[in-house]
Amino acid sequence: MLPKTPLRNTKGMIGMNYFELNKEQLLKEQEALLEKYEEYRSLKLALNMARGKPAPDQLTLSQGLLTTFNDHDCFYKGEDCRNYGNLRGLSGMTELFAELFGLPEKQIYIGAASSLNLMFDTFARNMIFGAYKGATPWGQQGKIKFLCPCPGYDRHFSIAQTFGLELIPVDMTPTGPDMDQVEELIKDPAVKGIWCVPKYSNPTGITFSDETVRRFAALTPAADDFRIFWDEAYELHDLYEEHDELLNLYSELEKTGKTNMAYFFASFSKVTFAGAGIAMMASGKENMDYALGIISMQTIGNDKINQLSHLHFFGSAEAVHEHMKKHAKILRPKFEKVLEIFDRELAERGIGSWTSPKGGYFISLDLPEGTATRTYQLAKNLGVTLTPVGATFPYGKDPHDRNLRIAPSFPSIEELELAAECLTVCARIATAEKLLEG
Repeated sequence: MLPKTPLRNTKGMIGMNYFELNKEQLLKEQEALLEKYEEYRSLKLALNMARGKPAPDQLTLSQGLLTTFNDHDCFYKGEDCRNYGNLRGLSGMTELFAELFGLPEKQIYIGAASSLNLMFDTFARNMIFGAYKGATPWGQQGKIKFLCPCPGYDRHFSIAQTFGLELIPVDMTPTGPDMDQVEELIKDPAVKGIWCVPKYSNPTGITFSDETVRRFAALTPAADDFRIFWDEAYELHDLYEEHDELLNLYSELEKTGKTNMAYFFASFSKVTFAGAGIAMMASGKENMDYALGIISMQTIGNDKINQLSHLHFFGSAEAVHEHMKKHAKILRPKFEKVLEIFDRELAERGIGSWTSPKGGYFISLDLPEGTATRTYQLAKNLGVTLTPVGATFPYGKDPHDRNLRIAPSFPSIEELELAAECLTVCARIATAEKLLEG
């Protein structure tokens, strides 16, 4: 049960940089912090900022999906959507995704609810059958590697790891992956691809610069079966009217004649219902013809009833964008509350740094080196659940033990405020301990 008024971190040395304190001052600060920590522990909290789940009020925005067939039948352009068929998906759905993501409509395949599932299946096809007709399957090429910009998305990394690839970390910069590293690493023919979340990247919230996108389009990897996995999970998830713009990679690849070098993925998982949205995949014509030939052995067609329901519910790309403004109205105050607390409790004390994204679902918090694990454990003991330390790096190992992924979306604003304040106390304790050890 939450206290009526959140406990404020009023004790300690407001505005004092911990790295400028002497031992006596640090000990005094630590004593005050531990007293505050015990106050939080007495509340027996159960707060969760671990994953980027939409909050219930976000899901309610799409409740109308469940009643669209009260006013419409189950036919689309003469096709009975209750029956088998139409492997690529309803044309209205491919047209909608084409407009939203700037992709050629004929190169889009509509899957089920999960773009992650499409990514996994694409990996599996390349492992079993090869990346294109006549290519040696990845699984028959010995030890192969995949590039992993980090901090990054743990589920991306786990897909490559599941198939036994060696995960190669690439540094993330404010403009995207370090392209100097990427261009050097792809000289190795064993490197088969790279994961990318190009807009509001998970977890940093950064958007790849135009130069970064152009450098991706200009890549000349040693492996002709090298593939960019371009996951546009947050392309539609702006928090502000003044938002980031992502240069269209497909258009840039057309200029270089390399559209088959990238797969594009997106979904409505955080647009409508997280467990019952619509996912899509696109690539160059040869890639898609090849993939659909194999997919046709897996399924006769995906859920056209759900596709038609989404078409009834939205009707246009403009309606999707208007719907996303409603999401932003719910999410924006949550992000701002976390950032406000970080600024108030950590900034002047010199404890860490964090991103202030204009969209997406995460804030990336970098604490002083060697303190993230201790902070995580202290928070866990208070009943505050965070994404495990290391999750944003290959093999779950943060080499500097400093990064925490913060997911503000699911808790209520009151829960979020208390969870963030608990977290900052834990970070301050861990930092004080580290400095006293030194």
